[in-house]
Amino acid sequence: MTEQRPVVQTYTVTGMTCEHCVRAVTEELSALPGVDEVRIDLAGGTATVTSAAPLPVESVRAAVDEAGYELVGGVA
Repeated sequence: MTEQRPVVQTYTVTGMTCEHCVRAVTEELSALPGVDEVRIDLAGGTATVTSAAPLPVESVRAAVDEAGYELVGGVA
């Protein structure tokens, strides 16, 4: 049996300025199916998502929008 490697994707998110922003985006992205880990770089304005399979960019965009922020482009 072959073990599937996790997929790591990094996205640019605008509007995050504080720890509340980090928590909001992390919570929404973590709720997406298949997401194992979310790491936010507040200074760099990025969200790095580890998941079982590649995530549709529109799902990521919708989650970031729901948190109140904006996804810029697709995968960075």
